Amino acid sequence: MAEGNRPARLPPRWFIVTFWKVHRTLNKMSGGRRFLWKPGGRRGWGALRLTTVGRRSGQERSVILGYLEDGPDLVVLAMNGWGPAEPAWWLNLQAHPSALARLHGQPEQRVVAHAAEGAERERLWERWREVDEGLDEYAARRPSPTAVVVLSPEAAA
Repeated sequence: MAEGNRPARLPPRWFIVTFWKVHRTLNKMSGGRRFLWKPGGRRGWGALRLTTVGRRSGQERSVILGYLEDGPDLVVLAMNGWGPAEPAWWLNLQAHPSALARLHGQPEQRVVAHAAEGAERERLWERWREVDEGLDEYAARRPSPTAVVVLSPEAAA
């Protein structure tokens, strides 16, 4: 339970979707220079821009995601704003694991994605739990487990 024994509260779905669309648009309008941040501070997590290849269209698709660092790897949750469907970017990565990630103040880097499993997933889920105390309650709203996605630098993959 969240603070005060109240269930973790989420904003309405329309707000979550709108917020991330506006965030992505502002990042694009700034030439990718703004609206991304490093992990830490009051949020605990950072924001990156991930560009995948559409599994059906073959076209580039970009999204802004929260992330944590795990050594050279970036760790994101395939949560789709805690909605029931898998996020399109995760479906795209399952079809085409290579993508581009842009972090605050850095050029784009090529990454390769995989779903963390077993002990790796448990360890990384716990890292997310440290920065988001309502994580388990949010995840319980989804009909299937939330994938923990590891983005490794392509040279190290």
